[in-house]
Amino acid sequence: MENSDVDRTLTLLWRRTLGTPQGSRGPKQRFSVDEVIRAGIEVADEEGLPAFSMRKVADRLGLKLMSIYTYVPGRDELIGLMVDEVMGEPELTPHEGAWRERLTAVARQMWDEFHRHPWLLQVEQSRPWIGPNGSDRYEWQLAAIEGAGFGDLEMDQTITLIGDFTWASARADIAALRIAEQSGVSDADWWAVNAPVLERVMPPGGYPISGRVGTAAGEEYNAIRDSERSFRFGLERILDGLEQMLTAERRPPA
Repeated sequence: MENSDVDRTLTLLWRRTLGTPQGSRGPKQRFSVDEVIRAGIEVADEEGLPAFSMRKVADRLGLKLMSIYTYVPGRDELIGLMVDEVMGEPELTPHEGAWRERLTAVARQMWDEFHRHPWLLQVEQSRPWIGPNGSDRYEWQLAAIEGAGFGDLEMDQTITLIGDFTWASARADIAALRIAEQSGVSDADWWAVNAPVLERVMPPGGYPISGRVGTAAGEEYNAIRDSERSFRFGLERILDGLEQMLTAERRPPA
């Protein structure tokens, strides 16, 4: 990627502060950059990132393929603009309650966002674009634990930990939902088909622990798994660990 493309993309990300850059040649643009980004989000919502292309965005707007490049440098840059745009959808309300409640709200916001826009799970995040909505969100996330007793690096690591856990949990849940939708077979129907075969190959008492636990889980979930329940359970255990860390750091040395 050329430095000029990086500079142009950052300028587009911060367009509401810096002003939208205008091309020096060609006819007047028919759409705003915001409209191009919104069209990109709609395509990604419908088809996911593997099938996402600049041509599909152009087609949605009724533009020729090359015209779309007068708005954004390329596919990766457009996706970066889309990511920052959806980060600005939820209102960043003032935090309430203790830090555990606040971090739970941070995780829930990300969980809900992944389910609104599943393609976010397919975005390469090793070197994300730094846009206004992402910057506002990071500030809001850090504010959730400001003054709780974490050091600065611990604050960053805590937000990263919560984000990574939520990403993995949402990915598992969305994958399960997609499989059920694409196959047309619910978990209950899947089990009804497979249970008789499993009963034949698994002798009574052959798997006493997993048999007991699996039966309890199946009766409770009425499904193979309960992803959201697992998300809540895992999040609580992470918060327990963070709380124990803070307690240990406050304890005077022996």
